[in-house]
Amino acid sequence: MKPIQVGLLGIGTVGSGVFNVLQRNQDEISRRAGRGIQITMVADLDVERAKSVVGADIQVVNDARAIIANPDIDIVIELIGGYGIAKALVLEAIAAGKHVVTANKALLAVHGTEIFAAASAKGVMVAFEAAVAGGIPIIKALREGLTANRIQWIAGIINGTTNFILSEMRSKGLDFDVVLKEAQRLGYAEADPTFDIEGVDAAHKVTLMSAIAFGIPVQFDKAYVEGITQLGAADIKYAEQLGYRIKLLGITKRADKGIELRVHPSLVPSKRLIANVEGAMNAVVVQGDAVGTTLYYGKGAGSEPTASAVIADLVDIARLHTADPEHRVPHLAFQPNTLADAMGSLPVLPMSEVVTSYYLRLRVADQAGVLAKVTGLLAEAGISIDAVLQREADEVGGEGSTQTDLIILTHDTREGTMNDAIAQMQQLPTVLAPITRIRKEELN
Repeated sequence: MKPIQVGLLGIGTVGSGVFNVLQRNQDEISRRAGRGIQITMVADLDVERAKSVVGADIQVVNDARAIIANPDIDIVIELIGGYGIAKALVLEAIAAGKHVVTANKALLAVHGTEIFAAASAKGVMVAFEAAVAGGIPIIKALREGLTANRIQWIAGIINGTTNFILSEMRSKGLDFDVVLKEAQRLGYAEADPTFDIEGVDAAHKVTLMSAIAFGIPVQFDKAYVEGITQLGAADIKYAEQLGYRIKLLGITKRADKGIELRVHPSLVPSKRLIANVEGAMNAVVVQGDAVGTTLYYGKGAGSEPTASAVIADLVDIARLHTADPEHRVPHLAFQPNTLADAMGSLPVLPMSEVVTSYYLRLRVADQAGVLAKVTGLLAEAGISIDAVLQREADEVGGEGSTQTDLIILTHDTREGTMNDAIAQMQQLPTVLAPITRIRKEELN
């Protein structure tokens, strides 16, 4: 059978990896796909650099639309990134009847509903394994491997930059700002790390996993997003003393009234496997009713790990290229006409309705009765306390200090209830600084 022809838009870090792995493992990949898969055309603004990667035999252009207009190209790989030109090119490729493979989580999390609808109408596939957790095949696991299950929840470390920063803060006792500079120096963090450290990148990824797990449209605008910029070394230390580690988690969960969709720092019990994922590695835990708990671990970024996922998508398309579109795996696992939100049955819940447990740290005056007042307010709000840790004043502020830290772990309560209780505690004259609140996830 004639090889399937692929056009590559963007040959940076991931694009180079795709080209190199495809060349290196061509025989193996062809045996699996049932036909050859060849990149025959590359578009990149830096034509000379692109030619130095792919050699003289591959056509290199500086206009991505030349690839879309080429009738011999069957699949377009989009590795440009962002929401702008990438969206236009993906929609144009679909309109031209070409399948699309993309690693662009931001594009799909924000515009996925429009893109998947256009692909379905045209009878082409949009594959995006590389958009979530790099080389870990989590999309395929959720969409196919766990298809018998009613998924109950997903919790993932899905941003390597923030996990590296938190690992360094914990192991070296350093504050966020110091470790961020080191992460930038080592190349783990971008010059502008906002998307990573503010949780946006993780929210894009968990939005896609949520849609596949629960059969709802992608709804990034409804995700709750909180990053790691406010975390201090003291909280990481206290968490450790209480048997927890702090991780930035992307969480999506089936609740009584709808779906939780949130990204924020979380205390996770140290004994959980995911709590021990260190450095720039990624991990995703999925809880299904039939299978129980499953864990997926690996490199969440990098040239060849991400290329591994891109090429897996190419192989899937090569196998299904001639199949009736109705017999292919749906983009979001569920048949498009059955997506739950279209029927109003599974709304994404506002954060105030989420139920979880909490870590609270209060800087308080070191005097009698403070603990009683704080716990009294929590009791009035119906919030049950799991554990209390009160530091000696000289431990916190040095010898002769009149301030101390009060750390409280709570049982599950509604976020809105906790917000009201924190507002009341903050008004106490003996509470001397803004209260630190970090959510706690037992992941049972």
